[in-house]
Amino acid sequence: MTGSRWMLLILSLLLSGCGSAPDRDSPIKTRQFQVDDIARSDVDMVAESQLRFTMEYLQELMEKLYRRNPREWRAGGAESLEQAVERVFGNGRTDQFPELQQKRGTDAVMLAFDEAYQGDRVLAFVEGLRGMILEAHNGKQSFYLTDELDPQKLYNAARNLEIAAWKLSHTRDSAGRLFLVSNQTEGPVINLSYERLFGKLIALQDGMARVIAQSTNRRIKTIIQSVASAVFMPI
Repeated sequence: MTGSRWMLLILSLLLSGCGSAPDRDSPIKTRQFQVDDIARSDVDMVAESQLRFTMEYLQELMEKLYRRNPREWRAGGAESLEQAVERVFGNGRTDQFPELQQKRGTDAVMLAFDEAYQGDRVLAFVEGLRGMILEAHNGKQSFYLTDELDPQKLYNAARNLEIAAWKLSHTRDSAGRLFLVSNQTEGPVINLSYERLFGKLIALQDGMARVIAQSTNRRIKTIIQSVASAVFMPI
């Protein structure tokens, strides 16, 4: 078995393991064959699956952040937590987020940690991550034989997720308060579910980067940096 086939097998196993996490009570969903699958390679179909799971985890992250920070969905003018999430991940998504001041990707993420920002910080954080990850996939969610993903972009997206996770857990305002409450590391109940979610998101991007690099014989320039002092990497 070639190296690229091994990488596809490993990532497929990772995806199958990830797929049941958002809803453990639901039956395993299998993807039906579609006519346009003829125009897709194995890598294309794995890329679509990886991105689909990534979006599911981002939605789960948004829901969890809203539960711990209910002020945010109210600040965004939503009538409920569910409505705020639907605006980003629902079928009626319009891509209209004027409160993000025309910022996208990691620029939108940084709004969540701007003390002067008066909008929905959860929206800025998650929509920013969503845009950044889609940018790493050339703005697409469906892939065909004519598409070519850049493994370096996917690798950079994984590193940006690490930086975002650190900022979420550590960045505070001038009064010493976290901009967004997430992990609970003190008290009788320890909650590290946010860290686990980010771990899955990072693993998906890194795994796909390695698959693409292996299948296209391209090298990934690895970067070692401290997340505490790092800035977001370009996509």
